[in-house]
Amino acid sequence: MPPAYTGHRFADCSDTTAPVGPYGFTYERVTVADGVALNAAVSAASGGSPVVLLHGFPQTHLMWRHVAADLATDHTVICPDLRGYGASDKPAEADGTDRADGGAYAKRTMAADVVALARALGHERFALAGHDRGALVAFRAGLDHPDAVTHLACLDVLPTVDMWEAMRGVDAAVGFHLYLMAQPPGLPERLIGAEPEAFFGHFLDIWTRDPAAIPADVRAAYLAACRAAVPSVVADYRASAGVDLAHDRADRAAGRRLRMPVAVLQQDWGAALGFDAAALWRAWAPDLRHTTVDHGHFMAEEAPAVVTGALRELLAR
Repeated sequence: MPPAYTGHRFADCSDTTAPVGPYGFTYERVTVADGVALNAAVSAASGGSPVVLLHGFPQTHLMWRHVAADLATDHTVICPDLRGYGASDKPAEADGTDRADGGAYAKRTMAADVVALARALGHERFALAGHDRGALVAFRAGLDHPDAVTHLACLDVLPTVDMWEAMRGVDAAVGFHLYLMAQPPGLPERLIGAEPEAFFGHFLDIWTRDPAAIPADVRAAYLAACRAAVPSVVADYRASAGVDLAHDRADRAAGRRLRMPVAVLQQDWGAALGFDAAALWRAWAPDLRHTTVDHGHFMAEEAPAVVTGALRELLAR
C-alpha cells in the first residue's frame, strides 16, 4: 500500500509567482460528506466574489498557482484537491464491478463535494472553473446545482458522453488511459501501481509543450500525489465509463442545459479526431464562448495569462 500523501503547498513551489502577499493562501481541511474531507487552499478575503478552481489529471490544486495568485487580488479563491487526489480523502470505490456502480467517484458525488466545500466556507453561490477531470466535475456541478454555480469554465475536455462518442479509430490511441482505467477493479490498479512514475510521468511529458512550465519540484509533487492515489485515480476514471456516462445520457435525453454563462478553452482535438468541439459544447451551453487555444494541455501552467484573461472575461458576463 502506498504511503499517505501529506500534501504540497503553493508556498512550497520554487515558482516566485506562487500566491503570496496580502492575498496569500491558507490551507483548510473541510468535511464535505460522511468520511470525506477535502484539502483546500483558500485566499485571504479580498471582498470579491468567490471562485472555485478544480484541478485535472495527473495533478493537484498546485496547477492553479499562477491563475489563483492573479484572481486572489479581487476574488476569494478556493483551490481544493478533488476527492481521491492530492491530500484530500480517498474513500474506497463502491463494491462490485458493475460499471453503473461507482458512486464514490461519480462526478455527481464529486460535484456535491464542491458545493458542500463552498457552503462550509460561507459561499452559497460561486463561479467554478475546472481543468481536465476537474472540468468534468465542474460540468456536472453546473447541471446539478445551477442555483449555486454562477459562471462555469471548462478547460480542455468534452462532456463525458461526447468524449466517448468522439474516441474512434487509431487517432484515439492518445486516450489509451481512458480504456485502461475503465476496466474492472484489479488489473489497471496492478499495472499502474507497478510503475506509477512512468505511467503518470508519461502524461506530464507528452501533454506539455513547454516543459519549463512544470518545474521539477511541482512535477515531483504531482508524481508523489499520484503514487499514493492509484486506486482512487483509477476509480475516478472508471466512473466515467459507467455512472458518469449514464448521467450524461439521461440529461441529454431530458434536454437539460447549463443555465449560466459558460467559457470553454481547449486544444483543437477535433481536427485530429473529426468532431466540432464548439458545436458539441453549444448543445449543452446556450450562453457559450468557445476558444481554441494553441497551448499544451496544461494551459493554466503554460499560458496562465490566457486562462486568467478568459476567466476574468467570463466573470464579467
